[in-house]
Amino acid sequence: MNLVLPEDSLLVRDMFARLFAEQASSERVRAAEPLGFDADLWRELLQVDAPFLRVSLDAGGAGMGLFDACLMMEEAGRRLAPAPLAESVAALRLLGELGGAVAEQWLDRVRGGDALLTLAVTEATAGSAQMIPGAGVAAGILLLDGEDVVIEEPAEPPETPHTLGGAALGLYTPGTGARQVVASGAAAQAAWRAAVQEWQLLTAAALVGLAQEALAMGARYAAEREAFGQPIGSYQGIAHPLADDVIDADGARVLLWQTLRAIADGAAQAAPMVPQLFWWANRTATNAVAHALHTFGGYGLTDEYDIQLYHRRAKAWGLVAGDPHAHLACAGRRRLLGEHADLPDPGEVPVEFEPPPGGEELARETRALFEQLLDPDKHLLHDHSFESHDWDVHRALGAARLLFPDWPEEWGGRGADADSARASKAVWQDVGYTPPAAGVTGMIGAAVMAFGTQALKEEVLKPFAAGEVTAVLGYTEPSCGSDVFAARTRAVRDGDDWIINGQKMFTSGANLAGYVFLVTRTDPDAPKHRGITMFLVPLDDPGVEIHPVYTFMDERTNATFYSDVRVPDKYRIGEVNGGVRVLASALSQEQSGGYYYRNMREMAEAVEQWLRERDGLDDDGALARLAQAYTYADIAEGLGHRSLAAHLSGEADLAYGPAAKIFCSESFITVATDLIDLAAPDSLVRGKDGLGVVEMGYRHSTATTIYGGTSEVLRSMVAERRLGLPRSRG
Repeated sequence: MNLVLPEDSLLVRDMFARLFAEQASSERVRAAEPLGFDADLWRELLQVDAPFLRVSLDAGGAGMGLFDACLMMEEAGRRLAPAPLAESVAALRLLGELGGAVAEQWLDRVRGGDALLTLAVTEATAGSAQMIPGAGVAAGILLLDGEDVVIEEPAEPPETPHTLGGAALGLYTPGTGARQVVASGAAAQAAWRAAVQEWQLLTAAALVGLAQEALAMGARYAAEREAFGQPIGSYQGIAHPLADDVIDADGARVLLWQTLRAIADGAAQAAPMVPQLFWWANRTATNAVAHALHTFGGYGLTDEYDIQLYHRRAKAWGLVAGDPHAHLACAGRRRLLGEHADLPDPGEVPVEFEPPPGGEELARETRALFEQLLDPDKHLLHDHSFESHDWDVHRALGAARLLFPDWPEEWGGRGADADSARASKAVWQDVGYTPPAAGVTGMIGAAVMAFGTQALKEEVLKPFAAGEVTAVLGYTEPSCGSDVFAARTRAVRDGDDWIINGQKMFTSGANLAGYVFLVTRTDPDAPKHRGITMFLVPLDDPGVEIHPVYTFMDERTNATFYSDVRVPDKYRIGEVNGGVRVLASALSQEQSGGYYYRNMREMAEAVEQWLRERDGLDDDGALARLAQAYTYADIAEGLGHRSLAAHLSGEADLAYGPAAKIFCSESFITVATDLIDLAAPDSLVRGKDGLGVVEMGYRHSTATTIYGGTSEVLRSMVAERRLGLPRSRG
């Protein structure tokens, strides 16, 4: 797994970032309106061979991969570069691939600055005018007419209507200009269609850059502009939509990289991922600029402010290819009906989403043990609740030292390296045994190892690792919800002991556990973040009461009450009044993403099978909705990979874990809601198989925005760390 840009790619990105910052200033962008073309910028791009980045070395180009070309386009989008770069890059690469005298002639003309060549992104229809990006300034238009890939030189300059966002759009009717045939036949058709897919990828990259910059502009304004005595960025009504948008924009970039990786690997899902990406990039850019402009208030509506430039182009750039939602139906046909798609050769793609190599032996051992232990008719598989916990399985894993294989051997682990531990845990997800008891106990055990007393380590770590006992979280209280630092449960020092009184709500798994990782207040006069101390409290104390609370997800949680519970000081974890540090360490593990993308795919597969049985997969609307579900799942998985990759590479933490958790859980709700609608009324029936997983997923999805930190708390973290906005929590 590697999502860090290599040095060569960093150089490409930084070079174009500087070029566009200098040559595509907002003044230049404005001066290029309404057409949307800056001839001086185009000459600068020719000077650095930008339009020829993708042309092969044999044809006189730079021979760069599509990944680096997308980095260039992201920087172009960030500055709204007024030049038909994506169209030209795709067209020139196609000429270099097809070769021949006509191609060589036009490559020379473009390189010499005598002509600009653009690409028609839809096939020619006899007698029908097409709106073509760049046609308003191009000397030649590369298009597909039947079996022929041709270049037409308009007899007269195409009409250039005043449009929403420039892009040098021109209306041109194929067949009305001088025509040169570049190539003919099935291979030529396939090459042209692959060039259109390349244009979609490049345009999506530009929309990612546009969205990221618009959000940065909105965040800067929100951090400076004050209302009611404080920056407007401290208001959740401003900060949270921007946080959602930056997560979606990051997701678009991750999906772009996933798509390029899939194309390079020849993966079956590569073909549908291109239109999925194109839809998502258009959707994300539209939402991002809408919220960014809203942040500016009335000023954002004025011509004086640059945000309106972004707002118009965010919608305009992608619409040249028609309704973005139609691309979802295309993705559905490719994914579910096997519709063929011609894809470009991406060249080198220097990112890798697969887990790092290593740990195969431990993974095989883990899988073999699960094969012995699990019975689909007995165990709740692919269920992320405590209801799926099975003591026999748990103890068997503990006896094999596979509950926490990365723990030191002295505490019941194997001392396994990080890659082996991840590979082993990945098997749990693959086989569907996913009760939270092991994960929560492991997180608490890690806190004990890092901050606990020696006596506490000796008491609990080996039993945890052996599967003999579990621990649960005691965070939430009726009066403070997700604001764990506002806890009122008191711990008062009494000699060498502490006396604890209070109440916790939603102590899930307490009926199974031996200990609770308890947030207590030890200094009521200190600021709330400084008066917190953590304890690991035995739940068999007579002062502890556990009352069941049942949920509509068929899960049991608990309310727990603590009445004069006396615990020795050895059960304290961390310093007195220093619980924030301990809790932050634990929360960083809990808020690291989610696996609900597996649930999304499982639901989509169930609906797909249901439709197949009813011959319902010939409906573009249904195909689009299934493709949308897979898009959310792909992005959710990708953002989880990004969180892990950032941890592995030692990158600065920009709330990647919370971002992944937000997207994964919120999109779970979106997908579950849409799929239960799509398959209605059959989806109303409960069950473990077929559409039953959709009904169960619908009930379960809502709770996931609460588990591991509510979406609202995590959005604030993203807004602060990712966008630099002021704190929106007390």
